[in-house]
Amino acid sequence: MTVQPVKLARRGLMFVLSSPSGAGKSTLARQLLDEDKHIELSISVTTRARRQSELDGVHYHFINQDRFSKMADRGDLLEWAQVHGNYYGTPQEPVEKALAAGHDVLFDIDWQGTRQIADKLPDDVVRVFVLPPSMGELQARLRRRAEDDDDTILKRLVGAREEIEKWSDYDYVIVNDDLQNAFASVKSILAAERIRRERIIGLRPFVSNLLEEAQAISSAAEKSAS
Repeated sequence: MTVQPVKLARRGLMFVLSSPSGAGKSTLARQLLDEDKHIELSISVTTRARRQSELDGVHYHFINQDRFSKMADRGDLLEWAQVHGNYYGTPQEPVEKALAAGHDVLFDIDWQGTRQIADKLPDDVVRVFVLPPSMGELQARLRRRAEDDDDTILKRLVGAREEIEKWSDYDYVIVNDDLQNAFASVKSILAAERIRRERIIGLRPFVSNLLEEAQAISSAAEKSAS
């Protein structure tokens, strides 16, 4: 007898990667998007100036302060925060549509945004915090990136302490001392979270049917034996 594959629907999840600037969350996020076609990036809006390596609509939607304020006032943002003098936020509508359709959404956001998302949709969020192996290595990575001036790098290092202090708010913590190993951990976490029973739609009636079939088999066996 050929066994037909079981098709159970799944609600999507919000997969959050956070870290102090330079610890590697954006690199891990890019690798995950390149390798896993079942997850899409939540593209934030920001008032920050675009870096030379960034594309509008790909890395962020770059908007002015007035437009950002209007979106926040209307409740169009799932979360928003001020970081290093700039504002960042997540448009709510596309995220809700993706989750309902069973699509996973990747977030590259800080602890403030993560806390807001977890407060609003606690059952849908998976929080992963990425730590640097040392503060000296974090500083070296920021300088190698060559995208910020010395004053900005100093601000990021000062702000890193506050961000690292929030590590215990997260479900998982990864020390990024080796990018390959860190990425393997990220993939393992995502794979496990996708099959949590709470995310599977229709699992309870499926199991009930199995138990009914098992009971029928058991009863038939008893009758045959008597």
